[in-house]
Amino acid sequence: MRQDLFEARYGARWQDFEDTLQGGRAVTPVKGKPAPPVAAKLPPEEIPRRYREICHHLALSRDRHYSTALVARLERLVLVGHQTLYGARSFGDKALDFLQRGFPRLVRKHWRYSAVAGLLFFGPFFACFIAIQFFPDFAYVIMSPAQLGEMQQMYSPTTQRIGMRGGVEGDFMMFAFYVGNNVKIGFQCFASGLFFGVGSIFFMVFNGLQMGAVAGHLTHVGYIETFWGFVAGHSAFELIGIMLSGAAGLMVGMCLIAPGRMTRFAALKAKMPDIIGIVYGAALLIFLAAFIEGFWSASRLPPVELKYAVGIFLWLLTFAYLGLAGRKEIRAP
Repeated sequence: MRQDLFEARYGARWQDFEDTLQGGRAVTPVKGKPAPPVAAKLPPEEIPRRYREICHHLALSRDRHYSTALVARLERLVLVGHQTLYGARSFGDKALDFLQRGFPRLVRKHWRYSAVAGLLFFGPFFACFIAIQFFPDFAYVIMSPAQLGEMQQMYSPTTQRIGMRGGVEGDFMMFAFYVGNNVKIGFQCFASGLFFGVGSIFFMVFNGLQMGAVAGHLTHVGYIETFWGFVAGHSAFELIGIMLSGAAGLMVGMCLIAPGRMTRFAALKAKMPDIIGIVYGAALLIFLAAFIEGFWSASRLPPVELKYAVGIFLWLLTFAYLGLAGRKEIRAP
């Protein structure tokens, strides 16, 4: 095929690809000046297929010895396309992409582990909470009288600062305390998975029972507004973060228990990118929970109704994010 016929047949397709990847500007300036803005013409799902086509056209142009100008133009298009689909990005771009798409996709990809972790954590929590409403003394089986007394003091309707622990003063100190406490729980649930998953199971059940005992006891004694108003705002991020930490621990344990045809080390190495991704996301949720806990939950200024509303919104937002974010993607060729 002659070059003029080749360009006439495919030139418009190249231009569409060029305009789309440049976000409304052509790759090649006209007479040394930026090209005028044009609307992006290709839908995201079309870009990988068009990129493969242009790679093929570049190979044909070289093989048929078309003009240097045409080959150079196609090379530029291939380069821009490759950078768009595979190119190196800044840390900020990678982090943003992970938050927008990568993390929720990992949670959905390994939803079975999350479901099991949820049963192990929330099952004991609700079982213990309900049992204490009918058998109040059961709380003392899970926690000591001194521990429950401290909880009552922290969430008493007469306290000036809800959730304030002894020796911890000020919003920032509370934030730092909650970061350390929440990270410790999440790390226990994850790292103990190295004991063939048994450690993750233990810590999820243990923490579920303890949290259920505190919630059940304080609800039974009537500290409903102070306790539930305190936990409402940060509970979604904190509890889901702990659950996902446990899910990552279960993944570690399963690699060691059932590595398939690989060695245990090879199976763990193959799954480690997904495991670490879930741990990173869980850590972010736990950090956000500590921030809300230190600077919002403990305050008595917002009315309890507002705290409940914020809590419900954040629970819905968390489920929507993990369930829906990142479902549309550009498939690589």
